[in-house]
Amino acid sequence: MKKPTVPRKSKSKLSLQKQVIKYLVSGGVYFWTGYLAFFAFDKGLRWSLFYAKIFADIVGWIFNYLLQRYWVFNNPSLAKLRTTVTSRYIIITAVDFLIDYVIVRELKVMGLTPYLGQFISAGFFTVWNYFWYRFWVFPDKYERKSRTA
Repeated sequence: MKKPTVPRKSKSKLSLQKQVIKYLVSGGVYFWTGYLAFFAFDKGLRWSLFYAKIFADIVGWIFNYLLQRYWVFNNPSLAKLRTTVTSRYIIITAVDFLIDYVIVRELKVMGLTPYLGQFISAGFFTVWNYFWYRFWVFPDKYERKSRTA
């Protein structure tokens, strides 16, 4: 009698699962470094919401970029495209900041603390940024536009 075989997960499926786990870990590093920096700027230095938020995000973005680029979406072919990758990261990060600031500010206006607002905002950005990073900022393949004179 033949033993039933347990289907194995394909390499690409396992690889995708590992990538998602790494993405979530690096997102946690980004969130907590930014969150702690926000606390220091907000409570310690008593900066306005805008300045506390942007400088805290800058702290988090530095860690996030390094982890996303060199650990989560590590692709040797991206080394040749450092300017393109960095530019795209800066663009999506600027858009993220504007959306994040509006979310946190509006939740504050509604009576929620910015500390709780950041958790709500992080839920949105966890999904939003994964797709932007995977398919636009750090894709497996960049399509090069041919230059004509």
